[in-house]
Amino acid sequence: MKHRREPNVTVRNYKGLRIWQLGMNIVESVYEATRGFPQEETYGLTSQLRRADMSIPSNIAEGHTLQHNSKYLQYLAIAQASLAELETQIETYVRLKNVSIDGLTELNSRLDFLGKQLRALRKAVSR
Repeated sequence: MKHRREPNVTVRNYKGLRIWQLGMNIVESVYEATRGFPQEETYGLTSQLRRADMSIPSNIAEGHTLQHNSKYLQYLAIAQASLAELETQIETYVRLKNVSIDGLTELNSRLDFLGKQLRALRKAVSR
């Protein structure tokens, strides 16, 4: 059984998925934000943030290439878990350093939107 793609959209590959594109935009934003992190965070929180944010579009892409809804849903769930991990890591950095990341409000808004889109896609695929 082939899995469904985004509802009402003809998509040739994962790069055509709006949700994958949103994830990639967030990757760019996180890399930009973490460039200004202190050097001592390079192998700590900076690395964790970048791994978590890369996991989101990576799992969307990988799941999209699979041939079964159950596997696609599994990868979408992993992407959503990585999103929660990213949000938690950002909040941790803000609390520990008592600072604001440039563009944090806008980034949090985009993360929230991506989370809603992931939930909607998971719901559509599970039908």
